[in-house]
Amino acid sequence: MGGDPSLPGGCAQQAGQRAGEIIELLEVLWEQGRNATARAPVSPSQLRVMYCVDRDEGMNLRALGEALGSAPSSVSRLCDRLEAIGFVARSPSPTSGRELELRLTPQGRAHLRDLRERREEALLGILATMPPGDREALLTGLRGFADAAANGSSECSRPVSPATP
Repeated sequence: MGGDPSLPGGCAQQAGQRAGEIIELLEVLWEQGRNATARAPVSPSQLRVMYCVDRDEGMNLRALGEALGSAPSSVSRLCDRLEAIGFVARSPSPTSGRELELRLTPQGRAHLRDLRERREEALLGILATMPPGDREALLTGLRGFADAAANGSSECSRPVSPATP
């Protein structure tokens, strides 16, 4: 069940299983951080929209739908909700009269900043209990994982900035 690391793919399978366990733990931490923010909570889907718009300020609904792999009507409804709570603004594109550009509002940026700070605090609390060598190994592994993920996924899943030590 765990896979033999000496067989092709065995180590990758074990790493994948372990990563899945870690993701579940992170989801719990993320949810705690999301629920702890004083501003209006957003759904995980709305949060994905906010991450995409944060990474590609001024993107249009079509590009957002492609990045999320979602139907235009679903993307439009997500943006409607985010606009209603004051986190996203739509404005006419200066290059095309038919398109709308999406931008985070100051409130939307503040929400993401607060959420990221809470998540970072939670992670730092855990990382502080790890031996330094384990933290170094984790950082190396995370850099490799981020590079591999960035080479084959949508713009929205790419890091905002390169990882730094």
